Amino acid sequence: MDNFNFKKSLGQNFLIDNNIREKIVSSASIEDNSLIIEVGPGNGSITKLLVKLGVEVIAFEIDTRLKDELDKIESDNLTVIYDDFLSVDLKEVLSKYKGKKLHLIANLPYYITTPIITKVINETDVSEMIIMVQKEVGDRFKSMPGSKDYNSLSVYLQYYFDIEKVCLVSKSCFVPKPNVDSIVVKFTRKKELLKLKDKELFFKFVRDAFKQKRKNLRNNLKEYDLEKVEESLNKIGKDLTYRAEQLSLEDFVSVFNEIC
Repeated sequence: MDNFNFKKSLGQNFLIDNNIREKIVSSASIEDNSLIIEVGPGNGSITKLLVKLGVEVIAFEIDTRLKDELDKIESDNLTVIYDDFLSVDLKEVLSKYKGKKLHLIANLPYYITTPIITKVINETDVSEMIIMVQKEVGDRFKSMPGSKDYNSLSVYLQYYFDIEKVCLVSKSCFVPKPNVDSIVVKFTRKKELLKLKDKELFFKFVRDAFKQKRKNLRNNLKEYDLEKVEESLNKIGKDLTYRAEQLSLEDFVSVFNEIC
């Protein structure tokens, strides 16, 4: 791999730190019926450890130049699909693995982190995700109300998952070295989700509430019945002068179900 021409357009930064690789893999809650998907295996540094867990691993790699390197991993439980993960029919790929407990374990390309996560959530019943992302993005994922990092994506992800930090990762742990530090974050699917009258409309409501970060709910939710919104906010001790970042996931659910 010494002469490999890394493509910035593909967000290629290969992890070279063995300790971090071990932490990523050991933090997974793998069972006999688990199935692992990895997006962007690159040179296979994490893949080599994943196949040793003894369960099926499906890796999606867009760059066919890495085929020779990934072919060196001789393992009966590894399938590598050379395609753009975002355009793959994931339901079709996973149709032959019905009943499996699905895990996403990956060092994700930073420029498409959110689309990858959203696709996995929307198209599968993923039970666990252990992903390495840009630190700033990872902080948003697990941020709480009142934090400057808390946004609609935080609410979306925390609706489905309990989120925790696994470890911080210095930029010096990669080749080539990126401009920012990273974080490994673990998502564990909640056993019970809060009841919603309409999930799609709920997440739109949350996005609208955060539409302009500095504006309060009165300004951001103008397209809704503000009288109803105010009434439902009053029931949780809040009003239209509050900003979205001051509402918890439970607050959003309570207000939405009242006005829906």
